[in-house]
Formats: sequence, C-alpha cells, structure tokens
Amino acid sequence: MTTVARAGPDRVVVIGAGQAGGWAAKTLRAEGFAGTITLVGAEVHAPHERPPLSKRFLREDADPASTHLFKPALLSALALDWRWGVCAKSIYRAERYVELDSGEQVPYDRLILCMGGRARTLACPGAERANVHTLRTIEDAQRLRDAFADARHVLVVGGGWIGLEAAAAAIQRGAAVHVVEAAPRLCARVLPQRVSALIQQMHEGRGVRFSLGRAVVSLHRVGSRTVAVLDDGSTIEADCAVAGIGLVPNDELARAAGLACSGGIIVDEHCATSDPAIFAAGDVAVAPNACARGRVRLESWQNAQDQGIAAARAALGLHVAYDPIPRFWSDQYDTNVQILGWPCGAPDAVVRGHPESGRFLVFATDGPRVRAVIAFNSGRELRAARALIDTDVHVARLGDPSVALADVAAGSTTGSD
Repeated sequence: MTTVARAGPDRVVVIGAGQAGGWAAKTLRAEGFAGTITLVGAEVHAPHERPPLSKRFLREDADPASTHLFKPALLSALALDWRWGVCAKSIYRAERYVELDSGEQVPYDRLILCMGGRARTLACPGAERANVHTLRTIEDAQRLRDAFADARHVLVVGGGWIGLEAAAAAIQRGAAVHVVEAAPRLCARVLPQRVSALIQQMHEGRGVRFSLGRAVVSLHRVGSRTVAVLDDGSTIEADCAVAGIGLVPNDELARAAGLACSGGIIVDEHCATSDPAIFAAGDVAVAPNACARGRVRLESWQNAQDQGIAAARAALGLHVAYDPIPRFWSDQYDTNVQILGWPCGAPDAVVRGHPESGRFLVFATDGPRVRAVIAFNSGRELRAARALIDTDVHVARLGDPSVALADVAAGSTTGSD
C-alpha cells in the first residue's frame, strides 16, 4: 500500500474505545492535536484494558473501574466527543463520514479503526441453550465470576490462553475443572511442544483434567447442569461451561466499506489501510511483521497499546514504521508467563534453568536461530534475551545458566572451548 502526505486534519474519528482506541485518542492530544476527536465505543465503559478480566478480575471481587486506562481527570482533559454505547453502522469513504446506528452522521478527516474482536462461540448443537460463557467484556467477566462462585464443576472448552486462565481462576475459586481441547496439546498454535507439556503439567498439578484431541459435538441442559458430549462418545457434566476458543476480528464494517481485509483489516507499516485516510490498530489489524516473517494479527495488550499510539501519530502525518517484536503475557496461578518473539513454527526448544523451581526460560529455536523466548516467572531476564531474537547462538551455551546470555550469540567467543 502507498501512503500520501497527510497534513492538518481537523476532525479525527476513532471507532473502538478499548486499549487501542483509548491510546490513539490520548496520543492525538499528546502530539498537540487540537481538533475534534470523536471516540465511538459500543461498550458503556471508559477505555479499559482486557487482560485483567481473565486474570485478577475472575479471582477477586475487583471493581470494573480498576481496568480503566486513564483516571477520570485525565480522560476529561482529553476533551473527547465521546459516544459510548453506540455502534458505527457504515463508513462513507468518498464523503468522509461515519454513520452511527442512531442514524447520526459523524464527519472525519482521518479515521482510526480499533474495533477489536468478539469471542468466538461454540457452533455445536445445543450450544445456544446451554448457557455457555464467553469472556471478552466486563459484563462477561462479571457473569463468569458470579458463576464460579457457586460452581463445583467447571467445563472449559479451549486450551489456549483464555481457556487456561479461566481454568486457573476456577481452580483458585475451589471448583474442579475439566478442559477439552481439539488440538493434541495446549496452545498448539503458539508454543513449542516442550512448553505445552510444561503448561499442562502445571495445571495437572493443581488438579485440572484434560481431554486433548477431543471436540465437543453437542451440549445439553439437564436441570441446572450442562452436559457436553465429546466426539468419542464420552460425556462431561458441569455446573458452569466456558468457551475460550479464540477471537473473531470485527472487520465487517471495514469490509462493507471496501477496505482490504483478510482475517482482519490489512494495514501497512504506517498503520494505513487501503484508504490513505483510514488507519487501523489493535486486535482487528493485520500488519507486516519481520519477526513473524509475514502479515499477522497480534492479539495482545502490548500491541493494542503500541499500535494505537502508532496509528494516531500516522494519522497526524508523523513518520511511523511500526514493526514490533511481538510480546504476550499470561498469569496462571502463581506463574507469570511472558513470550517475546514469534515461537510459532519453531521446531525446537532449549530450556534454560530448572522448571521444577518455577523460574526458568525456554527459547524457541530453529537450528541455531532463536525465534522467541518464553519466560516463566523470569521477566527480568527478558531484556538480555531480547537481543537474541532472530540471531544465531551457541545452543549448548544457551541452555547453560552459568553462561551469561550476552555470551551465547554465535559471534561471541567468551567461554568457548
């Protein structure tokens, strides 16, 4: 895609008031933009972050306001034309206005799309009647937290990050948990096999049961309980069922407007869509990424914030070349897991440290090339590990904690034989 000079917008509309949209609005003001910022949000909450909803919020009686991005005084100082509880219905690119579902037409000079995504729902027979929870919004988290308070047995469908965080929260609330995952291992799209096994061991040590390589083919309500039938004919009964099976990007508005989309809204390194007056950021944006060696849609708190900032700066005509090292994180029980880089497809894993200690690193490698690092309760070591991403290393040194990470690169001779 080709970008053009963008000078002096007077009206910027941001659709989506979550992490990406909130930071886009804040950045516009931080960069000196004095024009009108219209922030359109389908939810009735101030801009907020979602990671706590599947972590602390489920475990504790946290106030929804604890998830808000900005304190009320700062939000007020942004002087936003804030439309909350409203959805954008259509984008009229030639005329440069957005039509809201209320019928109002909101003009723009630059438009930033931060619509995020919605939780994927189960499509098997009976799912619509089985009261299966999903987890995406504050209201979702409140309903699930209430359900966990009374549940003795919880069924989690999906062995990715959301499913595993929900499983951990349910265990900590005192429930027995059974996780069903269609893939043969946990987080199979993201983690090396060795790390999947370590995650599974952590959960099994807390009492979680797993049915891997199995799919739910139907759901039924029997009194107040949910009964899941798996593809091998076995059944699981639960007081509460949760589906954590991924995210559907909210790109329908962009598609209807004729913007280039493929599993999300396609943007370039300047966060620009196929229309140079329209930008996109966050969970809905598909962007080029050198670390991933292609276009990817990064579903992470860090990307939503940083890409929202980048899109706002680009919308003001400032130079932007957004190409981050992907970063993800998860809290499960007393373990913090952080991923830096792109482990997808890396065939090998090098463990540095002792997993039984609870503090260790795992490097996802392709031969001598480091593709990513996964840190278990070892976030402080990520700074040194970051320098190794997409470089060649001495693999034997990489797995030896007595060798400093600065000395494991292939060009290093320190400590060599």
